[in-house]
Amino acid sequence: MTALVIANVVLWIAVLALLFGLYALARQVGILYERVAPMGALVIDAGPRVGQPLQPFALQDVRGGAVAVGGPQADATLMFFLSPTCPICKKLIPVLKSIRASERSWLRIVLASDGEQPEHLAFLKQAGLGEFEYVLSKELGMHLQIGKLPYGVLLDRQGTLRAKGLVNSREQLESLFTAMDLNVASVQQFLETHA
Repeated sequence: MTALVIANVVLWIAVLALLFGLYALARQVGILYERVAPMGALVIDAGPRVGQPLQPFALQDVRGGAVAVGGPQADATLMFFLSPTCPICKKLIPVLKSIRASERSWLRIVLASDGEQPEHLAFLKQAGLGEFEYVLSKELGMHLQIGKLPYGVLLDRQGTLRAKGLVNSREQLESLFTAMDLNVASVQQFLETHA
């Protein structure tokens, strides 16, 4: 009988220790979740500020068509700056295709880069980007002060810059839309003001 009581007491102590450990672990997970908030696009404070209208640019598609960015447009515009030699840019191409298919009722996507036209035409065909507007413009990149790729700039229908940032994943790309919906410069700004 004594051995049974001792075993029972030891088991209850073990159960209580496990409950305490589970509580401590749940608390640590909660703290970690608060610290690792959703990561939005990395906003680099250069170029026009969010909320400012973008001056209109009359550009030419690599295939010869006219492309206008900035100023009033029929749809919001996502300008996605990429390079044929950027592996992360290539990784995001399926994401861009998916966004284009699901958001085409209100959003147009313009791919932007600089460099030699033949290289970009080959990239356009190889990556299957024929349905996208694709412009080569050093002036656009310099005006927006794009320093790293891939970079996204979101304009509303009036041509006002609504969100921008370095985008390395689908989550960061979609954070541009979230920032526009929340009427803030970035998801980080929203989290800082609502923490």
